[in-house]
Amino acid sequence: MTTTTQYDHIRVEKNRETQTATILFDRPEKMNYISMLARKQFAEIFEELNDDEGVRVIIVKGEGDKCFSAGGSIPQFMETHPEELSRLRVNVAAPERSPKPVIAQLQGYTFGVGFEIAMACDFRIAADDTLLGLPEMNLGMIPGSGGTQRVARAVGLTRAKDMIMRARRIPAEEAYQWGLITKVVAKEELDNEVDQLAAELVRFSPLAQRVCKEVLNAAEEGPLSTGLEIEGRAYGMLRCTDDFKEGVDAFVEKRKPSFTGK
Repeated sequence: MTTTTQYDHIRVEKNRETQTATILFDRPEKMNYISMLARKQFAEIFEELNDDEGVRVIIVKGEGDKCFSAGGSIPQFMETHPEELSRLRVNVAAPERSPKPVIAQLQGYTFGVGFEIAMACDFRIAADDTLLGLPEMNLGMIPGSGGTQRVARAVGLTRAKDMIMRARRIPAEEAYQWGLITKVVAKEELDNEVDQLAAELVRFSPLAQRVCKEVLNAAEEGPLSTGLEIEGRAYGMLRCTDDFKEGVDAFVEKRKPSFTGK
């Protein structure tokens, strides 16, 4: 059973059978550009999905076959107060804050805030026609919703400067070699590849997935010793869960585990 909710050119589809929710940027005639209202709604959508126990994996994609999203509405930047602009990063970081695995399904143009949203997701599966870019230098501006920071952390300072300061468009295969993309597939295989990844992630304990994501995200910000401390405490906590007991029992009994998230 699938239910659909429409926002400002964002469509949300929940599939109860696969336990997934798909967020689609739904403005293909305008290259799926993302309005200021849509950015706010994007964060609100995640808050709702985070609380929905029937949703185990979230997929973010663009409508049509030309692009994920070519970016934001440039005229709206001139109409938005600077203080509000400085907080846009909070909305874009919604996938990173989500306790659930988030997959970005990329194709064609993935520019500006579209690319920044993709970088806030946990997995980026890209069609071979994908182009990644942060074109803000062409406007006398810099990326302002996490682009400089997430790219630099993912690929290092040298490549980040090469990409952002030159407003370079990075094709899918090069982006994969850099570590910006999880996997590149032929365009006709993209839907199936994302569906398979979502089905794989649903098999695991939602509690262990949530804790693992928290540990990885938290450790990225600090020294190794802090990361090891966080990991060790999380490991000890999961030892006492029903899901861990179920996982061990299933291993001993040579069957598939049935996790409940408890």
